[in-house]
Amino acid sequence: MSTSAEIHDFVGIGLGPFNLGLACLTEPLEELNGIFLESKPEFNWHPGMFLNGAHLQTPFMADLVSLADPTSRFSFLNYLKRKGRLYSFYIRENFYPLRTEYDEYCRWAASELGSVRFGTTVASVTYLEQEKVYAVHTTAGETHLTRRLVLGTGTPPHIPDCCQDLGGDFLHNSVYMQRREELRTKESITLVGSGQSAAEIYLDLLEDIDTYGYQLNWVTRSPRFFPLEYTKLTLEMTSPEYIDYFRSLPEDTRYRLESEQKGLFKGIDADLVDAIYDLLYEKSVKGAVPTRLMTNTALHGVSYDEDGCYTLGLRQEEQGRDFGLRSQGLVLATGYRYRIPDFLAPVRHLLCFDGRGRLDVARNYAVDRTGKAVFLQNSGTHTHSITSPDLGMGPYRNSYIIAEMLGREAYPVEKAIAFQDFSVPKDSLI
Repeated sequence: MSTSAEIHDFVGIGLGPFNLGLACLTEPLEELNGIFLESKPEFNWHPGMFLNGAHLQTPFMADLVSLADPTSRFSFLNYLKRKGRLYSFYIRENFYPLRTEYDEYCRWAASELGSVRFGTTVASVTYLEQEKVYAVHTTAGETHLTRRLVLGTGTPPHIPDCCQDLGGDFLHNSVYMQRREELRTKESITLVGSGQSAAEIYLDLLEDIDTYGYQLNWVTRSPRFFPLEYTKLTLEMTSPEYIDYFRSLPEDTRYRLESEQKGLFKGIDADLVDAIYDLLYEKSVKGAVPTRLMTNTALHGVSYDEDGCYTLGLRQEEQGRDFGLRSQGLVLATGYRYRIPDFLAPVRHLLCFDGRGRLDVARNYAVDRTGKAVFLQNSGTHTHSITSPDLGMGPYRNSYIIAEMLGREAYPVEKAIAFQDFSVPKDSLI
């Protein structure tokens, strides 16, 4: 086992957009010496959902760096300029980059960095009490010493309990594009879930329903197909003031709001909702379309038989009625959920947990007992609300984490940007 004598200021584990943004923002800072370890051989951001025309739900300014440092060489606009595509993007007059385009942008940024180590899997993290440093051990036998950790391992695909150990060839939406051709050969396909990914897959399968002739079902527990709320005063909830307000609420209140606010960041793009309806209408002109859209319907059980079919146990929640549905193909658009990485087991006692067993993320994004050594990217909707997964708040969070590490603001950290008051005004009458 080789141990580097160098003690890093920080080690970032995982390289999604948020830790990649941190790598870009720390690259010009000589005071910080950090590296980023990623198990994948290259940057890879949701390749299973690279459908034609799919785009981000946030504008191009929500790139890796611009909202922290508009002059950064790692901006999306500089990427376009370097690739000779800036004028084409300008003429397109659309603020929302294509999903494949955003992935290519991130790949470009990663290729410009010297601090990234791809193909490096973290096996465990230990704490050296005498030296007061963390030791990050890799499967290749290397050990990196560091004063701080920044966790950016992301949220893995969520498979419902009733689908655990289920046979057959069902798939999660995270691998949809890799399995798409095989899926379209089925006589029937059932899509379970709600949100943008489910809607994109449904539209994609609906477009080819005449060619392949499958029965297409879309089952969602939601009472309707909620559009993403993107009005400007609602967007002010992605602000420092709302984080402060949300953090000040009792834990039970925050968990209730976390559940209620899903439509604010997991809803469907309104144009996509309309496109689905328009396509259904267009196809219905020639006759009945072999598709069903079922709302208020929860999946409670699934079985797979030797005939290659799934039998879904469903419940119409408002009616309180149970029923079944058979389908050859099954797609789970059931989202992603954070799991504490196994490599943290040796230092779990140094981390903070709330009353429900989830990491208790402090206002400064620290999750360790000292409040200044282990930081968490994303995965904090129960503590920081909808700002946690928002790409536009990534540069803000990274500016905050960098300021915590340096003891000064290398990038200005906004304190107040909202026009509205979220809590009782300080000058109110009592």
